[in-house]
Amino acid sequence: MGHTPGVRQAQKQKTRQALLDAALGLLEEQSLSSLGLREVTRAAGVAPTAFYRHFRSTEDLGVALVEEALGSLHPMIRTTMSPVKDDDERIARAVELIAGHVAAHPAHVRFVARERHGGVQPVREAIREQLARFAEEVKAELATDASAEGWSDADLRMLAGLYVDQMLITASLFLETLDAPREEHRWAAATATRQLRLIGVGRRHWLD
Repeated sequence: MGHTPGVRQAQKQKTRQALLDAALGLLEEQSLSSLGLREVTRAAGVAPTAFYRHFRSTEDLGVALVEEALGSLHPMIRTTMSPVKDDDERIARAVELIAGHVAAHPAHVRFVARERHGGVQPVREAIREQLARFAEEVKAELATDASAEGWSDADLRMLAGLYVDQMLITASLFLETLDAPREEHRWAAATATRQLRLIGVGRRHWLD
C-alpha cells in the first residue's frame, strides 16, 4: 500500500530540511561558492538525484538558507523597535534579543555574515532584500514615534538602515565572543550598547 499524500509531504519536507541542515553544517568551514552538490547529499544521507526534487542548484539552496536564517527574524525586529519608556530600555532589549539569537543560531548568523558580500550573486541579493525589508519595518516603527516629527522620509529610511546595519554588527560581535570567556561577552554587550546609544544621540540632535 502506498503512502498517503500527507505522509509523502512530511517525508519530502524532512528530506528538504536534511539538505538545508547538511549544507549549513558544511558552510561552517567554507563558502557557498565552493560547496558541492554531492558533498551536501552525502552529508544529508540522500542520493544526489534527490537534491533536484527540492533545489535547482546550490545557489537555490543558498537562497533558501537566507530565508531560513533571516525570514524568521521579522517578529524580533518588531519587538526590538516597539514602544518603550525610554531609549535605554529599547537598547537593552535589542542587545539581549540579538545575543540570544546568536547563541541559539550561530551557524545561520555566520552564514549570513560570510555570504552577505560573498561570491554568489542570488544569495547576496536575497540577503540584501531581507535587510531592505527589515529597514522598511524599522522605518515604519520609527515614524510612529513622537520624536520623528519633522523628519523626512529619506532621513527616516537612513536612520532605519543605520539600526539594521548596527544589528548586524552587534550579531557579529556576539558571534566572535560566543566561545570566549564571559568577560569578553560582557565587553561585546557593553560595546553594542554604547554604539546604539551613539546612534540615539545623533537621532535626538539631527534636526538641531
